[in-house]
Amino acid sequence: MRNNPVLRESLAVFFVEGQGFQVYFYLLVILAPIHFLSLYLPSLDVQAWTGSAGLFKITSVTTLLLVAYFALRVANQEFAPWRFKALRHWVMNEQLAPMTIGRGQLAFLGLHVLCSLGLCLPFLFWAAAIARTPLVTVGGALALLLFYTFAYGVWGLVALVLWDRRAESRQVFVRCFFFGLLLLSGLFYLPLNPVAFLLAYVGRQELVPLNVFGWRLPAPWVHLSFHLLLGALGLLMHRWALRRELA
Repeated sequence: MRNNPVLRESLAVFFVEGQGFQVYFYLLVILAPIHFLSLYLPSLDVQAWTGSAGLFKITSVTTLLLVAYFALRVANQEFAPWRFKALRHWVMNEQLAPMTIGRGQLAFLGLHVLCSLGLCLPFLFWAAAIARTPLVTVGGALALLLFYTFAYGVWGLVALVLWDRRAESRQVFVRCFFFGLLLLSGLFYLPLNPVAFLLAYVGRQELVPLNVFGWRLPAPWVHLSFHLLLGALGLLMHRWALRRELA
């Protein structure tokens, strides 16, 4: 994988040239004030902050929204787009197969997600320690953050391939997809919403089952199945779009 030209290009643009450092700066400059304000601003109800997982809830939800949103934008090559070669270049000039291009894009997305979550770990662990959140709950929340970020982020790659020469269309799709899915999932069935599910998980709250033709489906099963399907569909769409665009 280290010899993949697409992955090497992304690593050079983001880390060698430093074009991607702005992403991590934005991530920290938004997360840090929210974390500290949540800790130090007075509350009408003291128990809201001193209770179990109170501060950790705010930090984990903020991390979820920021990391997932920036993963979509990074996958969509919205940062320093002039430094990335077009898909046709990799096929015509470099003679790369579509699957090689896809693997390179997915590998960089995974690396970016790990770097983003790694930067947020000190805030998450600090919040968990203050809120006295059980270690098992912290581990489960981190697993959910990783799961959500990749499930949403892969759709940035779908947009990148489908609208390779239309940057504006890609940007509109990414934003509508992210915020629209958050809104619609909450309106249709609240436990489908990643924010609501993460809050319920950290707070150890029971979620209302989904009733379908008399069947009561457990909310965690419905939620995880939906996001597994979302991520798998994104991977399939990415693979299909590469074959179609580069045929």
